[in-house]
Amino acid sequence: MNIRKVGIICRKDSPAALAMSRELLSWLGERGIGAEVDTLADDMDLLIILGGDGTLLHVADQASRLRVPVVGVNLGDLGFLTEVAVSERYEVLEGILAGEMVIEERLMLKARIHRGGEAVAWRYALNDVVISKGSVDQLLQLSTWADQKYITTYRADGLIFSTPTGSTAYNLSAGGPIVNPALQSILVTPICPFMLESRPVLLPAAVCLTTKLAEQVNKAKVIVDGQPAWEMSASETLEVVASERPLRLICSPQKDYFEILRNKLNWGGKAGGAGKCKR
Repeated sequence: MNIRKVGIICRKDSPAALAMSRELLSWLGERGIGAEVDTLADDMDLLIILGGDGTLLHVADQASRLRVPVVGVNLGDLGFLTEVAVSERYEVLEGILAGEMVIEERLMLKARIHRGGEAVAWRYALNDVVISKGSVDQLLQLSTWADQKYITTYRADGLIFSTPTGSTAYNLSAGGPIVNPALQSILVTPICPFMLESRPVLLPAAVCLTTKLAEQVNKAKVIVDGQPAWEMSASETLEVVASERPLRLICSPQKDYFEILRNKLNWGGKAGGAGKCKR
C-alpha cells in the first residue's frame, strides 16, 4: 500500500487529540507523507482517528463511500473500533507503512423513512439504527418484516437493527448476542420487550427489513449511530438494508478479536492448550 496523503480526524474539543495530531503531522512529514487535520478527501490513502469509537462513527459514512482505510488510536474509554493504544501508535503506523496490516471490510447499514409515498435520503450506520420511544410511559408496537415476510409485532421500548460491528454496542446492552464482524448479517434486537418470548433475531445481510408503528404514538425516534435522524409516525415505514459500501477498517495484526473482547469486557480465565482444527 503506497501511502502519500493522510487525513487525521481529532476528537472534538480534545486538547490531547489536537496535540497528538501536530506530532503526527511532523512524524509523517519526515517520511515524505502529506497530511491534513480534520479533513477527509478522495485522494487520501489513509485516515487516522484520534479519539474514541464515537469519533470514528462520525466519519464512517464518508470514509466508506470514499473507500479510505481507517485506523483508530483510542483516546476514549472502551475502544472496540479504535483499538490502537496511544503507546502503540507509532509502532502500528510503521507497520502500516511497511504493508504489515489487516484490512477488514465492516458491513454498514443504510436506512430511510418512507412518508407520504416518498422516501427521504439514506442515512448510514456502522453500528446500528435504533427506533426508540419518545416518552417514559410509552410502549411501542412495531410490526416488522424481512423481505416482506412478517416477523412479528414487537411490544417494547424500541428496536435495534445492528451490524456485527455494532453487536458490542447498544445491542449488547439490550441483551443481544456478540456477533463476529466477519459474518455478513443484521441483528434485530428488541429493547426491554414487554413479552418474555421476544428474542433477538440474526438475519442474512441481503435481507430488506421494514418496520412500522402498529398504532399511533407520540414522537417515536429513529437514531442512526447515536445521532437523531427522524421522528416516525404510524403512517410511515422505516427501511433498513445493508450498504453496498463497507468500511475498510485497519486492525492490528498483533491482536485478535477475542483478545479485544477479553480486554474490553473484562472476561477472565486462563488459556489452556488449544486443540488443533482439521480442515
